[in-house]
Amino acid sequence: MCAISLNNGIMVNFAAMVREHWVNVLVPLGFVMGIYLDRWNDQKLTAFKNKSALYSRELKPGEEYTWK
Repeated sequence: MCAISLNNGIMVNFAAMVREHWVNVLVPLGFVMGIYLDRWNDQKLTAFKNKSALYSRELKPGEEYTWK
């Protein structure tokens, strides 16, 4: 009988901890995932750097790309 109440107490404490601290885990996780997806999207778009028909021109010597 003691083991059942001990396991039940641990589960209640774990559930209470999850209920109280879920924000402390999900907010930083979302922030890191957003940074990762932003950098991944930038990596994919580098293939189109200065290739637009509207802005295509030869760069002057020493001029940097318009999009980094």
